[in-house]
This record gives sequence, C-alpha cells and structure tokens, in this order.
Amino acid sequence: MATVIRLKEIQAILPDIDVVAAMEEGFIQYSNGNTVVPPVGELLFEDPKGDAHIKYGYIKNDDYYVIKVASGFYDNAKLGIPSSQGLMLLFDQKTGVPKAVLLDEGYLTDIRTAAAGALAAKYFAPKKISAIGIIGTGIQAKLQLEYLQKYTPCKTVWIWGRTKDKAEKFAKELGPDFDIHIAETPAELAQHCNLIVTTTPSELALLKAADIQKGTHINAVGSDTEHKQELESVLLKKADIVVADSIPQSKSRGEIFRAVQDGAILEDKIIELGTAIQNPKLQRQNEDQITIVDLTGVAVQDIMITKAVYTAYLKK
Repeated sequence: MATVIRLKEIQAILPDIDVVAAMEEGFIQYSNGNTVVPPVGELLFEDPKGDAHIKYGYIKNDDYYVIKVASGFYDNAKLGIPSSQGLMLLFDQKTGVPKAVLLDEGYLTDIRTAAAGALAAKYFAPKKISAIGIIGTGIQAKLQLEYLQKYTPCKTVWIWGRTKDKAEKFAKELGPDFDIHIAETPAELAQHCNLIVTTTPSELALLKAADIQKGTHINAVGSDTEHKQELESVLLKKADIVVADSIPQSKSRGEIFRAVQDGAILEDKIIELGTAIQNPKLQRQNEDQITIVDLTGVAVQDIMITKAVYTAYLKK
C-alpha cells in the first residue's frame, strides 16, 4: 500500500532538505538529456478563473517516476483557502507500484518554484544587490524573497501589488526584518531594484523594456501558460542573456513563447538553465548585463522534491 504523507509531515521534513541543490541536480539531468518529461497536461478554467497543470516524468535509471497535479484558482482567497492546491504521486520505476501519495496541497510546487528562483539568482543576479523587487503579493512572492535570502544579504525590498491594500498587507506579513517600500507602479519598482521577481498570473505585460536599468536580473515566475505575460516582449530583446528552465516548454508557454511569437527574439538566443549552470561562460559576465530567467516550471523539479521528501520520510 502506498504511503500517504500529509502537508504537516512534509513541512516538518523540508528544513532538513537542501531544495536548491536538488533543483540544481534536476535541471542538470534535464538539460543533459537524462530525463523523460512529456509535454505539460493543462486545464484552463474561466468561471472561476484558474488553471490545473499535470506534470510528470522520470530520470533515467532512477528508482521512481512522479506524477504531479497542481492548480491555481485565484478567487480562493474569497473562500478563505489558498489559491494553490495539488498532490504528488510517486511510483516505483521498475514495477509501476505506487509508493507514496504526498498530499501537499500545492505546497511543494510553491517551494520548488521558489528554490528555482534562488538557483537562477545564484548564477545570473549581479553580485551586489541594491534592492529586491517583488511583483505580486501571494504565497510565491513571499517564498521567492525567503529563498533569495540564501544567496543575498539584501534586506531592502520594493513590492507592488494590484491593490494598495494587498501590498500593505503583504508588507506586514514580511515583518520587521526587511526594509519595505511599496511602489505605486511596476515601473517605479524597477527604478530602484536590480533583482526583480514577477509572481502574478497577469495576461498583460507589467514590466516594460524602458523600465529596466542596466545590470538588472529578472526571475519571471508567473507566466506558465500561453496566455500569461508579465514582461513586455521587447524587454527580452533588450536583455543580454535569456534563459529558459525548459527550451521545449518555452515553445508553448511563458515569457519566451510570447516574445518569440511577437517577433522580438529568435529561439537561438535562448539558453537552457541546466546547460548554463554547467558553463560559466553562459552565465552573467559583468555587472551591467540585463539577464532574464523564465521559470515555467518543469516536471524534473517535482521529481526531485518528491523523491527528497519521500527519502527523508523513510529515514524518520
């Protein structure tokens, strides 16, 4: 019988796992062709607005394969429940026997996404961070900032939310450890920050090319379908380095997809994250470069974090 691991147990296990290191290994395996990751399964909903993603795959010659279902329903806050929901299913790769059901309620998707943001910043953010800009006020916004602290001591943070009330509430949640500023617009935020993370489900570009100062690094996290867009396509043209977590996925979703569709960039400009982190020549070379990492979310991330949690659970 499959082991059932619930959210509270998962949350107790996670502090003992180096999730960023797990993501790094996963992206390397992926870019080196050592994984089987089919196209994303996707359900889009209109009333209420939301989406569900089915991501699945395996690392070759490994012990397990993983199927993940994760959703985002953006009116859930009105019901007093998180917008993110979901679960992870772990199977024996040699027999297909179910080994574990992780009832994580979408939490592991949030964590692995934040860890990927920290990994991207490790290799592409400028060495000296003047201020961190967070666009969005949800759980991912908070987790991105939390995980970035593993790689930068910067406590100066600018935030922008769709309403001032949400931004002020988010600022209070972040607490006194940060020097928080609330921007009236994404453009104002960009004027003060050289590390920016976008975490919204916007379908209209929030950051324009003219907004971005030289030397800025952007982790684009929110755009994970063909309809979402947080960065103006011309901004990717302006960037010196554009990185995809998955080049195949960038052909159907995310900021890169939109920029290619709009004719702003060519596909041959794109570097894959797992390739770049193995080659220093593909990483940031100076403090003036503009760099963008488009994080659409790849199944190998779910494989790595599910395996790590299950392995740690067995050792308890």
